[in-house]
Amino acid sequence: MAPAPGVAALVASSAQVQPLWAALRLPDRARYLRRAAQAVIDELDELAGVLGAEGGRERAEVIALELLPSIDALRWLAEGGVRALRERRLAVPRATSPVTRARRTYEPLGVVAIVGAGDAPFAQPLWQIGAALLAGNGVVLKPSPRARVAGARIARLFARAGLPEGLLALAPGGDEVGRGLVATPGIAKVAFTGTRSAGQEVALGAARAGVAVALETAGVGAALVLADAGIPRAARGVVNAAFAAAGRTRGALRRAFVADAVHDAWLEAVGEAARALPPVADPGSVPRLVDEALAAGARLVAGGPEPGAGGDGAPAAWRPAVLAGVTGDMRVARDPSDGPLLAVTRVASTDEAIAAVQELPAGPGTSVWTADRYEGERIARALHTGATWLNDHRVVPALPAAPWGGAGGEDALRAFADPRVMTWEPPAGSALWWGPYDATLERAGRAVAELRSVRDRDRERALRHGPLPLAKVVARALRR
Repeated sequence: MAPAPGVAALVASSAQVQPLWAALRLPDRARYLRRAAQAVIDELDELAGVLGAEGGRERAEVIALELLPSIDALRWLAEGGVRALRERRLAVPRATSPVTRARRTYEPLGVVAIVGAGDAPFAQPLWQIGAALLAGNGVVLKPSPRARVAGARIARLFARAGLPEGLLALAPGGDEVGRGLVATPGIAKVAFTGTRSAGQEVALGAARAGVAVALETAGVGAALVLADAGIPRAARGVVNAAFAAAGRTRGALRRAFVADAVHDAWLEAVGEAARALPPVADPGSVPRLVDEALAAGARLVAGGPEPGAGGDGAPAAWRPAVLAGVTGDMRVARDPSDGPLLAVTRVASTDEAIAAVQELPAGPGTSVWTADRYEGERIARALHTGATWLNDHRVVPALPAAPWGGAGGEDALRAFADPRVMTWEPPAGSALWWGPYDATLERAGRAVAELRSVRDRDRERALRHGPLPLAKVVARALRR
């Protein structure tokens, strides 16, 4: 990988401002995030219009899935994020370090590159930028070519919040810009969201450049519909999660594993709801995946090409597709689609469904639809997924304090910081365990260990034989 043309200047500009930004106290940085949240509120209608036009989405959908989560995320960062990054005193074992003081701090990394994806155009990169800024970093944002307007609007929001000029830089362009960012001197970390193939390339480039990287690559979101699920809610929830934003959200639901007892009734409700949805102008890989699945024995319950669409080489419009009878050996069962497609599999038991989900490329999370909360929680603990939603399926990071793939929560926030430990000792004297490593120190060390034993006889022996060598070690340390 070679540095992307023009990007080096953006990185250098951000790096020049970043030390001044890092010198601000956490609460002062947080004020800028509050202002950015207010800017989203002030521009809500305008943002809904321009983001909807760029992504072919309804204004209400943009507000619900992009703008409201963005406001929540920025406000949480300004409060909960500050608590997560605050300096902490660490517990010190007084038997071995009687006067040591220790604290943990979270220091800035430097300049962070954030590479966005078209199916996460606004809320996710906004959260990542907010987290990186709160941690004291500069940021270079490379939005997806399908989200150039979203990227520009994010930069405008932070400019309106008063962010120092140059601290947040915008690097629009294709995949070559995102890959080139990894090789640009001055980048401390890359946060990448996108396809598995591009993510692998970025990870390899980061390894060669010695740059830290956080990846969120496309996976397969799944739902488990149990025999006691409320069919109307489970049907509506799955249809929404599968087809919101034309099936192009990061958390879009791709697979549904449905208990045999409710399969037919649930599938009928899902098909009816899907048939009521409008067609999608660009179905992406959906037609190919559907054709392959039908040839392999699957059944199309809803969706397909819109009559009269297409022609002149343009892709035909498709209605959201629901496939039933999908088996694990079909491509549609394991490859994430980039359009409105739901693959349904009938299962004989919950254990069969859990095993099937474990075989999928991991997505942001899995939903479990059941009336039994305790059974749902049991399944959640058995699944190897980052998030499990009971009777809901989140397609965007709507819980700022919770992890979401490569973004969200305290752990993801701290991933934009460099955790460090600092200790303090008195400037005079000597530490107890600096030596000389003689018989006196050995007896003192044995006594300290036995005083913490669970057996009474060990503690009694330490009390009998330990005071004298311990006193000698302390006196020796104080004399130096």
